[in-house]
Amino acid sequence: MPELPEVQTTASGLDKVARNLSIIKVWTDYKSSYFTGSETIKDPKFFLFFKKAVSGKTITHVDRRAKNVLIHLTGNLTIIIHMKMTGHILYGDYNKKDPYNRFIHLIFYLSNGKTIELCDSRKFAKVTLVNSNTLHLSKHLKNIGPEPLEKSFTLNKFTERINLKKNKKIKPTLTDQTIIAGIGNIYADESLWRACIHPEEIVENISREKLRKLFEAIKATLAHGILLGGDSMSDYRNIHGEKGGFQEKHNVYQRKGEKCLFPKCKGYIERIVVAGRGTHLCNVHQKMRGKIKKIN
Repeated sequence: MPELPEVQTTASGLDKVARNLSIIKVWTDYKSSYFTGSETIKDPKFFLFFKKAVSGKTITHVDRRAKNVLIHLTGNLTIIIHMKMTGHILYGDYNKKDPYNRFIHLIFYLSNGKTIELCDSRKFAKVTLVNSNTLHLSKHLKNIGPEPLEKSFTLNKFTERINLKKNKKIKPTLTDQTIIAGIGNIYADESLWRACIHPEEIVENISREKLRKLFEAIKATLAHGILLGGDSMSDYRNIHGEKGGFQEKHNVYQRKGEKCLFPKCKGYIERIVVAGRGTHLCNVHQKMRGKIKKIN
């Protein structure tokens, strides 16, 4: 699933190329009576409303909230796109040679003759439309935690949020979008590796110093992911249909059996399952402080 760096890369890319362009028409094959009442474009009735509402509107800017791309339009409307597991957004003359770019299920036709297209092999993505004035109060965004790269996200704020799950394991706490926005499997593993914390460590067992290291690791890892254009270990591509570069810089994720790259560490990378998710860690420098509890 695209995480904060991938969604930020997408939103920033779209903002550069689509700002001030108008939407001429919309096409989708997501429509199905199975999704009636979902308030997304997968509901045929909602799509009719959606198509009529956005056609003729101009894109004022594009930004991000957590893992959602927000396309803001004239008329106080905002399109919310959550790319879910296998989605990515493409623009114009994107790389059509890449097989991961062939699953097009939504197209916005623009006033410059180009298109914004949603590629989604599993058709899990969510697309909806809300009033911009109440955007962050909508059911799609209102329960999301703070943004980890904002200046207001301090060590004290991080500690406060993490301690809301003090009896839970740290890995699923980091990936809980109601606690902190945008962190998923890849960036949680990489951040915990940097901070020398076992993914199954219980939050209340983590020292203040280790929490500080984790706080810094999260910010550094996410910023590095954005700098490299996101992670394309799987389906993700940027708006031009090109791979990001973060997968070339993994320290732990998907490196099972390889030697640990942490300075002076002689360990090897192991793979375990935490809260139902494949999780990677070093068997030497990511040690448990307490006993592993049988909880998620």
